Amino acid sequence: MNSAPEPILSRAALAGHPLHPMMIHFPVAALIGLVGADAAYLYTDDPFWARAALWLAGVGAIGGWAASVAGLIDLLTVKRVRRLITAWGHALVAVMMLSLASMNWALRLGDEPGALVMPWGIGISLGTAAFIGLAAYLGGRLVYEHGVGVDTSED
Repeated sequence: MNSAPEPILSRAALAGHPLHPMMIHFPVAALIGLVGADAAYLYTDDPFWARAALWLAGVGAIGGWAASVAGLIDLLTVKRVRRLITAWGHALVAVMMLSLASMNWALRLGDEPGALVMPWGIGISLGTAAFIGLAAYLGGRLVYEHGVGVDTSED
């Protein structure tokens, strides 16, 4: 007798593999790397780091919004996911994080990418990183406590 709960499978999946968890790694890495690039720019005043930060902000924002589409499909089309408060909290935190990331990228677009790194860029980068941590925690709870996107059936 199997006591495992019925799996909550993803509707946004390829060959049974959920897209959202596959797509978030690069945007998260870019946005966390953005904190390091901002710190390197502030420490060295080398314009390379300001340009690198501009690209990291763009990759993080655009990639994050793309990954959010897959998550949104599951949130809106899978009834058992919609019923989870953790799923709504994860989505809300992710939207706040992506809004900050997009604003951070928009601030850096212009003739001189490093002009607003201090204080706005670094502050927004740190805030974005904090939201990433909270979104990751809630996403982990969805996977490990609720089995969202995980097939728990035994073959």
